[in-house]
Amino acid sequence: MPSYTSNLLLAVMMPRDLELLSPILRPVELKQQAVLYDIGDKIGTVYFPSDAVVSMVVSLSTGEMVEAAMVGRDGVVGALAALDGKVSLTRAIVQVGGSGAACDVDAFKRVVLQSPTLLSLLLSHEQTVYAQAQQSAACNITHDVHARLSRWLLRARDLSGSDILPFTQEFLAEMLGVRRTSVSPAAHDLQRVGLIKYTRGKIQIVDLEGLKATSCECYETVRGHYDHLIGKNARSAKLAEP
Repeated sequence: MPSYTSNLLLAVMMPRDLELLSPILRPVELKQQAVLYDIGDKIGTVYFPSDAVVSMVVSLSTGEMVEAAMVGRDGVVGALAALDGKVSLTRAIVQVGGSGAACDVDAFKRVVLQSPTLLSLLLSHEQTVYAQAQQSAACNITHDVHARLSRWLLRARDLSGSDILPFTQEFLAEMLGVRRTSVSPAAHDLQRVGLIKYTRGKIQIVDLEGLKATSCECYETVRGHYDHLIGKNARSAKLAEP
């Protein structure tokens, strides 16, 4: 049976929960820009990314999109649908292609209902995603494009595990909810001071600590939410093991 514990949420599960879940998981490749679900779609599959990154995006009637949250190797996409009406309230789009694990929603629900500790872990994860969406809303209103771009690149790096990110400026502008004419000067400035290298369709993070210094507080705040809620839940689960 393959190991899927490169996904950190799977890695912190209690052994008996992972044992219940493993038989229904299958390997999956997620292609960049693939839409896993759109708003109003019935969700049939749950995804645990390993090195893929998925953006939860809100679309407006004007055609504009704004990212609400980002999920990668520290989380799961579509899990809450296993416990409710199975309808997506956001668009889930793959921003960094890569591998992961997937399972059928109904099979996932049967497993979750057998385990209070697994249910608790999933609810903690959903709380972190909600907190991330709240932080993104505040960030978009309060912080300048340079800080927001730095924060977004750092988060994408953490979730993909790579310093090289396959993003165009058009895509970055969409995710940040700004015009390309705002992103281009910000990316140029970060490159000019040696924090990133930008070529068409690809951004390389060169100076990690420098980029962190340029980022707004939201990057560390979101990391702190995950460390507190997911880490605390994992520690409690370990203590509860017989």
